[in-house]
Amino acid sequence: MKYEHLIIEKTEYKKLKNYLENAHYSNDPVFKRAIGTFLNELKTARVVAASEIPEDVVRFNSKVTIRTPFIDSKTYQLVAPEESNLKIDKISILSPMALALFGYAVNDSIEWQFPNGTNNIQIIEVTHDRPVITNTL
Repeated sequence: MKYEHLIIEKTEYKKLKNYLENAHYSNDPVFKRAIGTFLNELKTARVVAASEIPEDVVRFNSKVTIRTPFIDSKTYQLVAPEESNLKIDKISILSPMALALFGYAVNDSIEWQFPNGTNNIQIIEVTHDRPVITNTL
């Protein structure tokens, strides 16, 4: 792990905790395991101000290019559950894949339990959409 611990921005940490507390996953063992693993990782996460978060860390709305034993290269965007749309590669922050990636950085390799078994995911690239800043004066 590049930065020793997950790195999460303060506001996103609160938002994520809220999503996790309100998630309905008790009937899905894979989802339940992913949430449990992620909550355990959150115990040692570094929660930082927005100005302190490195550019290569996966966070809300990040576009993450990954490699797995089955995928040479694929890019997903991590979004709020209500914005999820697999047809355009937007995955819910509460999905096992997003939980596996959140807070990690470029070149990190993560071993995670998925519905088809344990897989290794390597983060190849992380990008963030930048809001357009306009002069309001």
